[in-house]
Amino acid sequence: MNQKDLKEFLDAKVEQYNHPRFIESDPIQIPHQFSKKEDIEIAGFLTATIAWGNRKSIITNAHKMMQLLDQAPYDFIMNHNANDLDKFHGFVHRTFNSDDFIQFVKSLKHLYANHNGLEAVFLKHAKKDTLQHAIHEFKHYFFEIEHLERSKKHVSDPLKNSAAKRINMFLRWMVRQDQNGVDFGIWKSISPALLSCPLDVHSGNVARKLKLLKRKQNDGKALIELDTALRKLDAKDPVKYDFALFGLGVFEGF
Repeated sequence: MNQKDLKEFLDAKVEQYNHPRFIESDPIQIPHQFSKKEDIEIAGFLTATIAWGNRKSIITNAHKMMQLLDQAPYDFIMNHNANDLDKFHGFVHRTFNSDDFIQFVKSLKHLYANHNGLEAVFLKHAKKDTLQHAIHEFKHYFFEIEHLERSKKHVSDPLKNSAAKRINMFLRWMVRQDQNGVDFGIWKSISPALLSCPLDVHSGNVARKLKLLKRKQNDGKALIELDTALRKLDAKDPVKYDFALFGLGVFEGF
């Protein structure tokens, strides 16, 4: 398949899967419950944080997280007291437990109270061609308060060769803007051209079959290789192809 045919094939798959019907089977349905900007981004960030493993389990546990936040994530995070966190005990999603959840609530409050929120932190360190350095710096801000060492493993660092799939997925949700109603596009200050593909086993396997990716591991170096290939297909919105790669892998067994 030459470059022109590949682009036409993937563009068609983007159109097929970048559709509101995609929402009902995807974790992105959780932030779609909300209309306030801060609620959307907090719900999106927490959902993306636990987005590994069985998709039904991810969605079920993300709903539980919103229930524990009284279905008002921003208000709860900014105004909770210590006693309000007692009900978190017993929450668990794989290796992310109630102690991690409580840590994330405290760290998110710190970001909104002292650094103008999630969007401002990522924007501050965005480079002209990538957000991967911004993700690295975000981790410093997130854990600059007193924190549990164990919770740090739940925020990836691209500068340590992580593909940072979950944070890149969250950033796609917040930054990508189109008229299809799946991604939110509420972060107007960051260009979609800077986004990186959420690289996981599905998108990685499809990318290799389509010769967009040669590296065998799904790590930071593979992400750079895939980003480079996708930017050649669409420099302004490279991560729209996540819909194609994911859809081909999960729904079509490509």
